Amino acid sequence: MSAADLLTSDFATLPDIIREHGKERGGKTAVADDNTILSYAELDALMDRIAAALQRDGVEQGQSVAIIASASVEYAAVFLGTLRAGCVAAPLAPSSTPESLAAMIEDCGAPIVFVDGDNATAIAGQDIAAKQVRLDTQAFHDWLAPEGAKSAPVTIDPSHGFNIIYSSGTTGTPKGIVQSHAMRWAHIGRNSAGGYGEAVTMNSTPLYSNTTLVSFLPTLGWGGTSVLMKKFDARRFLELAEKHRATHAMLVPVQYQRIMGLPDFDSFDLSSFRLKTSTSAPFAPALKADVLARWPGVLIEFYGMTEGGASTGLNATEHPDKLHTVGQPLAGHDMRLIDDEGNEVPQGEVGEVVGRSPAMMTGYHGRRQATADAEWYDSEGNRFIRHGDIGRFDEDGFLILLDRKKDLIISGGFNVYPVDIEAVLKTHPAVHDCTVIGVPSEAWGETPVGFYVPDTGVNASEAEIMAWTNAQLGKTQRLSALHAINELPRSAIGKVLKRELRDRLTQGG
Repeated sequence: MSAADLLTSDFATLPDIIREHGKERGGKTAVADDNTILSYAELDALMDRIAAALQRDGVEQGQSVAIIASASVEYAAVFLGTLRAGCVAAPLAPSSTPESLAAMIEDCGAPIVFVDGDNATAIAGQDIAAKQVRLDTQAFHDWLAPEGAKSAPVTIDPSHGFNIIYSSGTTGTPKGIVQSHAMRWAHIGRNSAGGYGEAVTMNSTPLYSNTTLVSFLPTLGWGGTSVLMKKFDARRFLELAEKHRATHAMLVPVQYQRIMGLPDFDSFDLSSFRLKTSTSAPFAPALKADVLARWPGVLIEFYGMTEGGASTGLNATEHPDKLHTVGQPLAGHDMRLIDDEGNEVPQGEVGEVVGRSPAMMTGYHGRRQATADAEWYDSEGNRFIRHGDIGRFDEDGFLILLDRKKDLIISGGFNVYPVDIEAVLKTHPAVHDCTVIGVPSEAWGETPVGFYVPDTGVNASEAEIMAWTNAQLGKTQRLSALHAINELPRSAIGKVLKRELRDRLTQGG
């Protein structure tokens, strides 16, 4: 069966599709990094050697294979070779503590873990039963099955695990989000109109992030080329995009901010771009407008979650008047808003986002109660996933996000949304970046506190900026304190780590 036939079937696996690409377009570049380029034929052969080696070592179908590494061609091949063996890829964030990484390896039950040189000490000193293989050394090549080796065929059901993505929780062991082959098949299929067959996609976020995988996997599924960046740098991104004549990119908002902020951005030739996408964090309307004005190609913002649920898409190019929204639910996605009692709210009212679609997690690995807590069922018994966000639909059905439910500030009995305060604070000329959190208050229960990164070209004191901001806010929204900070703490995919800021205040840092 050809790759085209597989891609138009009811279900196919990514390893099978890549095998057909290896036969049909074997010489085309599949993945590239700063040091290595793999064609589809070479990728297919390396996946076989990895899968055969896993099977040789007794790693059984359905078991997890852990990876702790920076993005590279070898990383991509191990991830995909794991799938060919019928195993479940468990890419872990190297930035996690050694104790947390050890706990995640134990949680997913991986009998083998791949670690690269940059992260060789990530699990140092931990008592880990899993076999460790250094990914970027001769030891990895020695571990591989011989050239020409073929893995034993496995039968993969749509419900079988594809990968486990661990949540970025800052306390306790992160929850393992199990995503099935059916879910990933839905991600590949929904990009049928995205032009990924001839794409050169810039992947500049980590491969352990779902943000990366939702563009990396469709690129390979449709036969395009993925250019992997080990570490994001705005100028290097533009240099690589120009060199490879990139057509697609998935970037998080803070990356767009850094790229667009380069003084010589307009000197780079980006005329090859056809599609740019964004997800994972709030995308300021002014920044979207700047991208639309100066960067060729369509801009689409996606809103969704790693657990699945429903997703929205905003084609900013077609709807420049809706830049304050995250768009409308995608085709086949059912998104609703509910109140604290679990009842659906009327059109135009604020509620918690819940969603249902073909792309939904199986559940949290080994955590039935956590899985149940994340679910909501409608009156007909249909299963939805709670997104944890608060929003409302406008009159045209575009979703306006207000904030994370856990970040909602209740001050004096009133709901205060940090995003509303941030929108005002960001417009002060002395503010380069900012965020707002809620902290305990004896008088009000909670009160808003702001953090900002100063703009080096404008001088203004914290008191002056706070007074200017509060003058434009409602009484219950006003900041009780404002702190200058060199840089906002962010995750690898650009989300502000508000818990770190709360801890900093608690600990007096």
